[in-house]
Amino acid sequence: MWTWLRALSGRKQAEGGDGGSEDMGEAERWLVVGLGNPGPKYAGNRHNAGFLVVEALAGGERWKAHKAHAEVVETRLEGVPVVLAKPRTFMNLSGGPVAGLARFYKVPVERIVVVHDEMDVDFGALKLKKGGGPGGHNGLKSMTASLSSPEYVRVRFGVGRPPGRMDPAAYVLKDFSSTERAELDLNVDRAADAVRTVLRDGLGRAQNIYHTAA
Repeated sequence: MWTWLRALSGRKQAEGGDGGSEDMGEAERWLVVGLGNPGPKYAGNRHNAGFLVVEALAGGERWKAHKAHAEVVETRLEGVPVVLAKPRTFMNLSGGPVAGLARFYKVPVERIVVVHDEMDVDFGALKLKKGGGPGGHNGLKSMTASLSSPEYVRVRFGVGRPPGRMDPAAYVLKDFSSTERAELDLNVDRAADAVRTVLRDGLGRAQNIYHTAA
């Protein structure tokens, strides 16, 4: 599915396009997706960390409904054309909206960044990588299936492991604790800065700055 997108991008660059900056904007555009569950019931959940980060990146710009079952903001970050997105499906069906947006905006999989909660990373820590398995995360599993590729960039927002014998599914669907909320804004801003660095300087540079050592 992505072969024709890469070919289209390469052909426009080789031909110089016919629309100048508009064509170059398409060639450079990124899709930054925050994963979460829609609706006020889930807004403060650990599972909605991705939504919090893309909302911070939007900086108060108005979200618009998109036919791909998502809310989007079309903007520029660090001088780069970006579509910020929040799927309006539940987490385990995130892939359909993401694939639909990628087709609509002609964004190849290597220029997709997904921000998501990660239980295998301590709260307050970040891990960044490209590709790999879903690690039990249903949102990533759905995205990889719908995109037919795992080769998108992941910004993994640490939420830590559940205490005791708590069910992991129940844990991520609970709100951040009062102690966590005291640091949450700072952690969200740091994750947003990590996304900006990926866009401006590349994944390697962002890993050097923000990737927390195990």
